[in-house]
Amino acid sequence: MSGQNLDQLCAQFGWKIADEVHKAIDKNAENHITKSLGILQEDGVYAFFLYQASRGQREKPGADRLRDQAKELLKEAGINGFANTSDPLAAVRDHLAGDLDQLLLAKRLLEQALIYARYHAKALEG
Repeated sequence: MSGQNLDQLCAQFGWKIADEVHKAIDKNAENHITKSLGILQEDGVYAFFLYQASRGQREKPGADRLRDQAKELLKEAGINGFANTSDPLAAVRDHLAGDLDQLLLAKRLLEQALIYARYHAKALEG
């Protein structure tokens, strides 16, 4: 995929993430997306997916939807390990951990999608 197509993919998934998380947890969507972006930027892709899995009852519906959309974004972008997985933690651990280029690309794609999602969520909560 070309760079422009990847940015377009991130924009599409940014909207899907915002919409899904907003439907699930309403006014907390922007906050959850922002926290998730921070975890991704500070601690990486594995920690990002672990953070989604560790959310409490109030945030869990939004975290599950964010996880599913993030997993789908990486699958659509052709990131190793995400084509046929139901467990993104295993995909990162078993496939991305040993491939720095793919890991960095996955992180960049997720960051861009979450940045778009944050702005979309802010507009939805407007």
